[in-house]
Amino acid sequence: MKPFTFTDENFDNEALKSDLPVIVDFWAAWCGPCRMIAPIIEDMADEYNGKAKIGKLDVDENQQTAIKYGVRSIPTVLFFKGGEIKDTIIGAVPKQVFVEKLTKLI
Repeated sequence: MKPFTFTDENFDNEALKSDLPVIVDFWAAWCGPCRMIAPIIEDMADEYNGKAKIGKLDVDENQQTAIKYGVRSIPTVLFFKGGEIKDTIIGAVPKQVFVEKLTKLI
């Protein structure tokens, strides 16, 4: 399963109003560390299908949402539950770090 594509238009409904925990990877095509964590995001979208909504938001195409959440460096990964940010990862980290943070929210 491919990661969900978040946009400025769908963010409130798909991320903030989701019944499941949500992981949003703020990324851009030109960002090297973003490409490093892309396979992790893709794997987790498969592994946690039905348990969490995992997706990506292109900061170049969706600047309103990136600005709203103060995303200044990418990759920034925000973990939401119940419409609130519960955790944050900035930069490329091993998959285990993502798994540990998500496990606390499920």
